[in-house]
Amino acid sequence: MSSPYRNLHDSYVPNRWSYSRLLTLALTAGCVVVLGALLSIPLLEKSTHDTKQKSGNHKEPTIQGKSLNCSVVAEKSRLVLVESVPLHMKYEANATFGTHLYDAWKDLLDIATKSVDVTSFYWSLTGDDISVNSSTDIPGRDILQVFEDLPLRNVTVRVATNFPPLAPHSTDLDILESKGVHVKKVNFMNLTKGVLHTKIWIVDMKHVYIGSANMDWRSLTQVKELGMVMYNCSQLAEDLHKIFQSYWVLGDQNASIPDPWPSEFDTTINREHPLVVNISGVPSRIFVAGSPPSLCPAGRTKDLDAILTVIEGAEQFVDVAVMEYFPTSRFTHHRLYWPTIEDALKRAAFERQISIRLLISCGRDTDPSMLPYLLSLNAFHQPAENISVEVKLFVVPVGNQSNIPYSRVNHNKYMVTDKVAYIGTSNWSSDYFNTTAGVGIVVSQDAPHPNSAEQVLQKQLRGVFERDWNSQFTVALADVGYSPDCAFTEGLRGASL
Repeated sequence: MSSPYRNLHDSYVPNRWSYSRLLTLALTAGCVVVLGALLSIPLLEKSTHDTKQKSGNHKEPTIQGKSLNCSVVAEKSRLVLVESVPLHMKYEANATFGTHLYDAWKDLLDIATKSVDVTSFYWSLTGDDISVNSSTDIPGRDILQVFEDLPLRNVTVRVATNFPPLAPHSTDLDILESKGVHVKKVNFMNLTKGVLHTKIWIVDMKHVYIGSANMDWRSLTQVKELGMVMYNCSQLAEDLHKIFQSYWVLGDQNASIPDPWPSEFDTTINREHPLVVNISGVPSRIFVAGSPPSLCPAGRTKDLDAILTVIEGAEQFVDVAVMEYFPTSRFTHHRLYWPTIEDALKRAAFERQISIRLLISCGRDTDPSMLPYLLSLNAFHQPAENISVEVKLFVVPVGNQSNIPYSRVNHNKYMVTDKVAYIGTSNWSSDYFNTTAGVGIVVSQDAPHPNSAEQVLQKQLRGVFERDWNSQFTVALADVGYSPDCAFTEGLRGASL
C-alpha cells in the first residue's frame, strides 16, 4: 500500500543509509539534545519564578471542591440589585440603594436585539387603567411605549400573564398586541386553583430579571419593590426560559398540565447541582426554584424546598422581608393551618440559636387577620433563653398619595442569611407554594478578592434589610400606635404584647 506522503519521503529521505551516515546523524542529534537541555534550564527556572511572582499565595478558585472550567467563566456575567422606593420616602442621608427598577427595566429593553419574554401577574402601566390622574405614572407610560416600539426594532416580544386579569380595565396588552407583541393569557384558576404570580424577564436569552414588581406603574413610583438583574448569563436565561415556556404552552386553548412534563422542560440546575458561574470575578452558585409542585418538571427544585433549605443552612441569622406572612392557607374555601415555614424558623431559633428577623408590610389594604400570627411568632422571642425571633412592621407613609389605590406598601419578597441570598415572587402562605405559580432564585457567592470593589448579592441584600429595619418607617409590634397608614394599628392598641 502506498503512503499518501510518499513523494515527501522520496524527496527528503534517501531510501538507503550507510553505516557511517547513520553514526554521524546519531552523534549530531545527541549533541543537539544535550545542548538544548542545557540552554532550557535557566529558561525553566525563570518561568517558574515568574509564575510564583504572579500567583503569590493565590489558589485556583474552587466551588464545592470543583475547579472552575473555562466554559463556565467565558461569559462576563454581572449581577445588579434593583429597587423601587416610593416617592416622598426620605431615608437617612447616608442610606444606600440598589439600581432603580425603572433604570434596570429601561436598560434591558434598550439593549434587546432579538427577543424579550415577560411573565407578570397583570399589566397596568398607566393611571387611566384605574381612573387615576397622576403624573407619577409617567415612568410606567415610558416603559409601555418602549415595549410598543420593540417590534419595530425586529425584537420578538412574548408576554405570559394571568387570566382573568387583575386589572380588567387595562388596555396595555390590547395595545401591545396591535403592535405585534405575542400574548398568552393563562387561566391558572382552571389549572391549579391559583394564579400566575411570577414576575420574570428574559432578554436575548442571556439577560434576566426576577423580582417582586408586576408590570404596574405603581411598582415604579408608589410601591416598594426589590429584584435582581443578571447580565450575560445564557445558562441561567435558558433555564429560566424553560419556566416561561411552561406558562406559554399552558396558555393554549384547552391546555392541561402534563404529568410528567416532556423532557425539554427538565433541568439539571437545582439545589443539589447549582449553576456555577463567575459573576464579576466572584465564583458563584445559582439555581431557580418554582411553584406549584405540578409545574416543577424533573430536576426543578420546588420554591418551598428552596426556602426551607436556605433557613436550614443558616449559621448565624435569617432576615426575611415579605409583604404577607400567614402560617395558613389564604384563598381556599376551607382554610388550612400550614406551619411549614414557621416551624423551620422556630426550629432554627430554638435548636441552633439562629437570630430570626421578619420585616412584614402593613398598609391601608393589609389584611388585619395577619396580626395574630405575627404576635404569636414574636412571642417566641426569649433573649434570656438565647432564642431570638423579632417581628417588625414596615409602614410606607401615604401622605398626599391617598387617591392611588393598592399602593404605598412594601411589596418585597426576599430572604438573606449569613450564607446566601434569596429573591422570590411569592408572599409566604400556603397558597403561594401549593397552587400559585411563582419562582425564587438562590445565590451563593464566595468572598470577593480583598482589593475588589465588587460586593456580593448577600452583602447588598443584608445592607438593604439593615437600612429598612433601622429606618423611621419600621416599628416593633410593641411600639405601634394608631396610624391611618397601617390596617393593624386598631388591633394592636387592644392587644396584649
